Formats: sequence, C-alpha cells, structure tokens
Amino acid sequence: MSLFRDGVIEHVYPAFFKTLSHPDHVGVALSICMAGYVLGGSSYFQALLFGSAWAGLLYYCCHQIYQGYLTRRLSTDLSDIRANYLENPDNGFWVAEVDVDGQLKVVGMVAVKGERATEEEERFDEWNGGAMGGGSEVVQDAGDGSFGELSHMVVVFPWRRKNLASQLTRKALDFCKERGYGRLVVDGSSPQTAAIALYQKFGFVQTSSHSITHANRWISKLARVNVMRMEKHI
Repeated sequence: MSLFRDGVIEHVYPAFFKTLSHPDHVGVALSICMAGYVLGGSSYFQALLFGSAWAGLLYYCCHQIYQGYLTRRLSTDLSDIRANYLENPDNGFWVAEVDVDGQLKVVGMVAVKGERATEEEERFDEWNGGAMGGGSEVVQDAGDGSFGELSHMVVVFPWRRKNLASQLTRKALDFCKERGYGRLVVDGSSPQTAAIALYQKFGFVQTSSHSITHANRWISKLARVNVMRMEKHI
C-alpha cells in the first residue's frame, strides 16, 4: 500500500510544474501579480503574495486529482488484493522483489484486470461525448469480448532504469496471452512521460484522451491533466 501510495503522489509535482508553465496559466499569473502590485500601492511583496496564491491553487488542484485516484483505488480493488486479484483467475497481480541485506524487499508492482468490451464502451461514451477514440480497432477483442486492463504499475525510484518496469509489462502481456485476451489497455496521465514512453516501446498506441478525473470538474480543468488511454493488440 505504501509503494502504491508513493507511486501515485509522486506525480503531483510533475503535474504542478507542467500546468504552471502552461501559456494560459502564465498569463493569469502575470495578471494576478500585476493586480497585487497595483492594489498594494506598487508593492512587490503584494505582487509576490498574489502570484503565490495562484500557484498554491494550481498545486492544490493537481494534488486533489491524484489524491482522489489514490483514495478510490485503496477503497475498491486494492482494499482486498487477495479476493480481487489472487483468487480471481481473470485478474493478475505481481510484485518485483530484490534481496536487500538478506531480506526480500518489494520494489515494484503491476496488476491486470479482465474486462468486457461493453463496459469499456460505456465509459468511453461518457468520456468522449458518444465518440470512441481509435475507431473500429478499439472493439476488436477476443471472441467473448474480453480484454485486459493494466494498472498499478509502480517501481520505486532507486530501482528504476534497471529493466524492472519492462519485466512487469512483459508479465502482464504474457498473462493476457494465456487468458486469451485480444488486447491490453492502460490509462495514464499526461505528466507520466516515462510510463508513456515505456508503453510506446512495447507497441502501445494512444486511442483516446479525456480530462475526466476523480476530482471536481473545475479542479480538473485548472490542473489541465489529461488521461490518455493506450492499448496493444496481442
């Protein structure tokens, strides 16, 4: 749980710096600073204070997006890993362990959940206003309409760039082949550039994008975090 929690919250700062540097937000920041300067009687301190308040609001929005996702996951599928994954033959859950001073330490994790195409179509219809991204290729699943959904890909920082994420991704793909799933899909947020690059290396392609998150609609709009769906046909 701590590994997953840290793996989600670490995206807050990249998301914050990304949204802070957006041209629209830079313009708003300059306007707010100027307003503070004028209202404060040519006070640079007042200008800095107003600008800091705007930056604080953007950070709060980014934090709420990832905190909302974390809270939802910890209260649903991760609330009982054994029942939701280990005891369900359609789902899979794996961890990467290393030997540290004679003790095994979990340094990575990934999960795959079996889904039905009809469930995905309903979600995409809601996200994209009735239009599914990716065209007809999105619904080319196995005979029973099932596919795998990858989630909870986390590798602790000191063990990154050591091929662990690639091994976990291969494990997920092998599991989907064994289960007869026609494809593997994964959702990632726009600030997760390293994860997106990893999936692209394995042949995943983006099929849709939306801005619906577990946070309030206006918080999502201010944070400018997009959720991208990628998939790989197996």
